[in-house]
Amino acid sequence: MNRSFVLALLSMVMLAVPASAKAPAKAPAHAVDWTHVVASTPAGGFILGNPKAKVKLVEYGSLTCPHCRAFDEEGVPTLLGKYVKSGQVSWEFRNYVRDAADVTAALIARCNGARNFFPLVRALYHDQPEWFGKAVAAPKEELQKLPDLPPQQQFAAMAKLTGLDAWAAAHGLPAAKSQQCLANLGGVDQLVKMTKNATEQHPDFKGTPTFLINGAMVQDAFTWDRLEPQLKAAVGR
Repeated sequence: MNRSFVLALLSMVMLAVPASAKAPAKAPAHAVDWTHVVASTPAGGFILGNPKAKVKLVEYGSLTCPHCRAFDEEGVPTLLGKYVKSGQVSWEFRNYVRDAADVTAALIARCNGARNFFPLVRALYHDQPEWFGKAVAAPKEELQKLPDLPPQQQFAAMAKLTGLDAWAAAHGLPAAKSQQCLANLGGVDQLVKMTKNATEQHPDFKGTPTFLINGAMVQDAFTWDRLEPQLKAAVGR
């Protein structure tokens, strides 16, 4: 090949790429969205977020508690979007069961493990007036029959009474699996133990929701507007 022709081609390439051009900058690494990271905890709860977060928030919540439902509606979107997503705060939810309907709902929420726990809890709070309303409105004679059933059948019967059996199926929990979870007395024992531990480990426990920040109980913070200033202070330290 003619040497001058080769040199001409090289010149054209050099002209096409200016000497001052720099290699493209690497795209910044995507920040981790910690709201997709969830695991079970030794205390029996489920934790959402960065396990090494500076601030560890624990909530003791009851699924039949209207104040807990209000916190879920008013506070959880900001808690997730502003604090958990960034990795600053982790949020652990521990069930505190107050009645048979609460145990039934908790067994359903926990049935699919960590992966589906928080979405099911939030959906149960959203629909609380409907399913818990059925429990409150149920005839006394129907409720009085439940303790006479074999233990493995009591919570399945409550699920049918409240409509939680159909609710669970509509939220992706197959009927056979939910029935298995509702008959799991080990799961019931775990809920009872978690509830007992709440009052034994925290003598000032007054009811639900109750919050701990880095192991210390937050006094008189049953609502998001009272809890968030405490959370901000902990994050800012």
